Amino acid sequence: MSGSARVPDAPPFGPSWLPLPTGEESAAFDARAIDELGVPQPVLMENAGRAAAELLQHLHPRGRVVGLVGAGNNGGDCLVLLRTLKAWGREVVAVRAGAREDLKGPAPALAHGWGLEVRDDQAMDGDAFAQLVNGAVVVDGILGTGIRGAPRERQARLIRWLGASEAPVLALDIASGVDAATGAVAGEAVHADTTVSFGAPKLGCLLAPGRARCGRVVSVEMGFPPLEGLEHGAFAVTPAWAAARVPVRDPDTHKNAVGRLVVVAGGRGMAGAAVLATRAGFRAGAGLVQVVSHPDNRTILQGAVPEAIFLDAADEAALASALSEAHAVAAGPGLGTDAWATELMEKVLASSSGVGTVLDADALNLVAAGALPAPKALGEGRPLLLTPHPGEMRRLAEGLELGSPPDDVVGRARAAAEAWGCAVLLKGAPSVVATAGEPVAVSLDGSSDLAVAGMGDVLTGTSGAALAQIRARPLAARDAGALALHWTGRAAARAGRGAALTPSDVLRGLHEARGEQGGGATDLPMPFVTFDLAAPR
Repeated sequence: MSGSARVPDAPPFGPSWLPLPTGEESAAFDARAIDELGVPQPVLMENAGRAAAELLQHLHPRGRVVGLVGAGNNGGDCLVLLRTLKAWGREVVAVRAGAREDLKGPAPALAHGWGLEVRDDQAMDGDAFAQLVNGAVVVDGILGTGIRGAPRERQARLIRWLGASEAPVLALDIASGVDAATGAVAGEAVHADTTVSFGAPKLGCLLAPGRARCGRVVSVEMGFPPLEGLEHGAFAVTPAWAAARVPVRDPDTHKNAVGRLVVVAGGRGMAGAAVLATRAGFRAGAGLVQVVSHPDNRTILQGAVPEAIFLDAADEAALASALSEAHAVAAGPGLGTDAWATELMEKVLASSSGVGTVLDADALNLVAAGALPAPKALGEGRPLLLTPHPGEMRRLAEGLELGSPPDDVVGRARAAAEAWGCAVLLKGAPSVVATAGEPVAVSLDGSSDLAVAGMGDVLTGTSGAALAQIRARPLAARDAGALALHWTGRAAARAGRGAALTPSDVLRGLHEARGEQGGGATDLPMPFVTFDLAAPR
C-alpha cells in the first residue's frame, strides 16, 4: 500500500501511557538520554532519520525525494533520511533551507560518503522549486519543535512554495510553522500529509490548528530511554489507556454495586436532553439510573427509557434518598436557568455531599450566573467534573486570570483545574481533561462529525456512568471524563455516518466502544512504530 492515507475510522494505535511532550519537554528528553544515560546524539539522529526513511519508503515507494534541510536537528534528521534512501537506490535532492555550513561542501558529514545533490533555496525561484518537486515526495525538515512565532521570511517563502505544489509531504517531528506546545500557527505553516514524530508525538501535532497541518501522525522509537516517569504536562487517551481503565464487574455483583447514577436533566419542554443523557448512562455501563426531571416530562421519559426510574423533582424526600445512595450525579442537560432549575440544583447539591458530580450545560450556566456556588466551593468534599464548551468556559472563567490565551485549550483547562480544585473537561478539537497537579488527558477520538446538537447530553450521561463505576479511584473525575470522550468518539467513528451522525447513532454504538480491547490498530508493518493516528476530518 502506498500513500499516507489511513482508514479514518480505525482506532488510534498507541501504548497504554503515551506522553505528549512540548518542544521544551522534548529537549529535556534528549538531554536526559545524552547527558545522563550516555546515548550519543549522532546515534539518536541516525535512528530518527533511518526510521523516517523506512516509513517514507513504505508510504511512497516511488519517485524522487526532495528534502528541505533546515539549520537545526530536524535538518540533520533530514540529511540522514536522504543519505539512507540514496543508499537504497532512491533519487534524492537536498535543498538547503537554512544556515547549514555542512551543506556548502560536496560531502556533508552526515552523508557518510554518499554524494548528495544539493540545491540552495536562495538561488531558486518559485518556478524552479515547482519543477524540482513535481512528481516528487517532499520531506519537511525546515523547522523543528523549538519555533516560537512566525517563521522568518527565508523559511516562510519555502513553505509558501511547498503549499502551492501538489507534492505529498512527510514532516519530521512536527510540520514546520506549528508551535509544538500549543498547535498555534503564527504565520506560514506546512500542510503535511504525514508527520513522523521522534520518541513521542508532540503535543502541538494534536491541537488545533496544528492538527490539520500535521495530517497523519506517526511516532517512532529512536533509542530513547523509557518515557514513563519523565516530566510532561499532557498524555494521549489511547485505546490501550482506556482499555486498562474500563470498569470490570465482579461475577456475583448486582445493580446497586456497579454504579448508581442520578441524572438531573430536562426542564419543561426539554425531555429530549434527559432522554439522551439517561440512555447514555445505561449504555456506558451504569447498573441503576434514576432521572430527575420536570413532571411534564414523566410520560416521555418513561416511554423512551423504561429502564430508568423517574423521580419527580418536586418529591423532596425521594430526591434526597436517591442522592444519598447515588455513586454519581450528572446534571445540567436541558435543565434551563429559571427559578425552578435553580431551586432543583440547590436541592441536588445539598443532598449529594461527597457524591461524584458531573456538571454540564445549564448547570454550568447557573454557576456562571452566580445562582449556584462557584466551582471552588462546589468541589469541596466531592469529586467534581465540569464539562464546558469554549463559550461556557469563558463565562465560568470571567474575571479569573488563567494565564493562557483562549485558543490554548490545554493551558486553559490546566489553569482552571488548578484554580477551581476540580477536573475540567474542555470541549474542543480536541477535547481535553485536566485536574490539579496531573498531566492533562488529550482525546484522540473527536471529529467534526460530533458537532451535533444533543451530543453534549450523551457525553454528560456517559461521564456520569463512568464516574459512578470508578468512584474509588484517586483520579476518578479526570479518568471518567477521558473514558467518556474515548467511548463516545469511538462510537461515533464506528457508526460511520460522517456528517449525518446523530446522538442516537452514538448511543447505539456505546456498548461496542466500551468493550473494545487492545492497543488500537495500524497498517504500518514496522515494529518501531509506537503511535499511529489518522489525519483529521
